[in-house]
Amino acid sequence: MSADSPTVVYADPDETGRETTAAALTDASLQVVTTPTVAETERALAERPDCVVTAATFPDGDAADVVTAVRDAEPDCPCVVYAAESPADLPRGGPGQVVEYVPRTVPNAAERLAEIVAAAASEPTQAAYPVPADEAERLAALRQYDVESLSAAETFDRLTALIASHFDIDVAFVGLVDEHEERFVACEGANWRTLAREDTICTHTILTEEVMVVEDTHEDPRFDGNERLDELDIRSYAGARITDGEGRALGAVCCTDDEPRSYTRAERDDLRRFADEVAEQLQLRRRLDGGAG
Repeated sequence: MSADSPTVVYADPDETGRETTAAALTDASLQVVTTPTVAETERALAERPDCVVTAATFPDGDAADVVTAVRDAEPDCPCVVYAAESPADLPRGGPGQVVEYVPRTVPNAAERLAEIVAAAASEPTQAAYPVPADEAERLAALRQYDVESLSAAETFDRLTALIASHFDIDVAFVGLVDEHEERFVACEGANWRTLAREDTICTHTILTEEVMVVEDTHEDPRFDGNERLDELDIRSYAGARITDGEGRALGAVCCTDDEPRSYTRAERDDLRRFADEVAEQLQLRRRLDGGAG
């Protein structure tokens, strides 16, 4: 393989789908090795590919088996799950299975996959699309909130304005993380509406009860090379997850700045309190509205 033409192993038991997707990857100037089983994919790893793309299920295993094999053989090799199933419906997975996820169901899915694989195979990138263990329940809980109605609520605008002033940062926002993207309920300092889930740091924040701080995105291997973060001038980040009454993560309250910065324990505690206030407001509005959907 060469830097000009990265090698990708594409594992898919469906012959027709395998050929169609392999053609899209080839059109993106990638050398493609196709495999129909987990066992053959494991053998193909001996060639040290630049990226591995896997379907959800195989006659001899599933995507988690492929990811495990890649991690054992080439720990730094990016893995992409390309499936019609949602992350919550994949056979196995979760925070321990650090992979990118690309849905087959979106328009121009194969072309979108090719773009992500080409970037992942040729340069350092955010090779992570971690999914909470309770993803199905989490998404069901999120669907009970009317995001459009929430976006029109002045309460969240006032809170994000207060957060931005309190921490003296460029942007403060309240974001809800759905199946494929983060949707911003309020955003002080910018006019962000949505962000693809593979690009947002909040997809990591919703996995932990702790306030997540990234002092410098360029120094964090999960986000170094994430061009979307650079486009938005996100150089530092702090986020506290928002949960519903059952502890399921809905999204996060976050601070971003265009320069590296740290957050003291007191500042992290303050951000946690802001997130708790947002959670209370969400629950109150859901009770007043009688639930959405």
